[in-house]
Amino acid sequence: MDEIRGDEIRGKAQGTAPVPLSVLDLVTVGQGRTASQALRTGVEIAQLAERRGFHRYWVAEHHSMPGVASSSPAVILAHTAAHTERIRLGSGGVMLPNHAPLVIAEQFGTLEAMAPGRVDLGLGRAPGTDGATAAALRRTDRLNEGAMGSPLAERSRDLGEDFPQQLAELTRFLDDDFPDGHPYARIHAVPGPVQATSEGGVQSPARPPLWLLGSSGFSARLAGMLGLPFAFAHHFSAQNTVPALELYRESFKPSAVLDAPYALIGVAALAADDEREARRQVLTGALSMLRLRSGRPGLVPTPEEAEAHAFTPMEREFVDSWLVNIVHGTPDEVRTGLDDLAKRTGADELMITANAHGGDARLHSYGLIADAYGLPGA
Repeated sequence: MDEIRGDEIRGKAQGTAPVPLSVLDLVTVGQGRTASQALRTGVEIAQLAERRGFHRYWVAEHHSMPGVASSSPAVILAHTAAHTERIRLGSGGVMLPNHAPLVIAEQFGTLEAMAPGRVDLGLGRAPGTDGATAAALRRTDRLNEGAMGSPLAERSRDLGEDFPQQLAELTRFLDDDFPDGHPYARIHAVPGPVQATSEGGVQSPARPPLWLLGSSGFSARLAGMLGLPFAFAHHFSAQNTVPALELYRESFKPSAVLDAPYALIGVAALAADDEREARRQVLTGALSMLRLRSGRPGLVPTPEEAEAHAFTPMEREFVDSWLVNIVHGTPDEVRTGLDDLAKRTGADELMITANAHGGDARLHSYGLIADAYGLPGA
């Protein structure tokens, strides 16, 4: 494998931002809106992010959630690649247990061919949905462990789960380097490096850099052991952020990919022209999450419905605890909150997700945050 250039992983802070800023898009669908509108908004957000100097735009795999239209990251990213030119595009993430590693290698090899040098492959080990939906997604009860015996698998086998072996198999397909005699040695992910080594081949052997995603310590430790970049889901697991990042840094072993740890965190943040409007917008996401956690997923409610909702004391406790981890308010308040979070966690990059009912509010928020930091392209 050719060494992955550091600048494909490490971003560069723009304006007065303390670290590089990026975007995580869940492609949310609000009441009275269509998935088509949500996907168009996603492209507009990616274009705004590119214009204003955000480092990357990622989408996350979710299933069976009416209010989240990002079930097929590779399809969304292909569409977004056609409407952008420079910004990095990636998955935050693809849920590896839901897919055959060869399929992921082919999908992201195709994306790399469409947008050379711009694609990230972020991987998670959760299904991104409930248990019944996860069962419907999986191709077998127990996924193939075709890369057992590889260096990657050997370095991670003590973690006691299938995920490291699935990751090893995927990495072998991406690098096209199964050893002679392996059952998959004659199988190639196409597009991929095999087209560079075939007679007359001129294809670049480069492939998307791998990221591991997590909301606990497991993926943090594995990412550190393998010398991979790590993305932590602070936006829904805030209490675990600092311990997970510490574990990642303590476990880190230099690799051909990275000589030092690099960690980004997903941050829920929304800026509006005034504090009251910001509160109205983030309350829609909190009510949507409350319904999801109660087994009643649906479209994202309107601000009017969220304000009028009669919360029980238990529901109010949940909503208040959810909102405390969302950086929201005026642009100055959001900038201060993001600065404090970067300092407190030591994160190398902040990936902002803005969840609200309407696309206009989300677009406006990213623009306000860019203005607050003096990002280029205003």
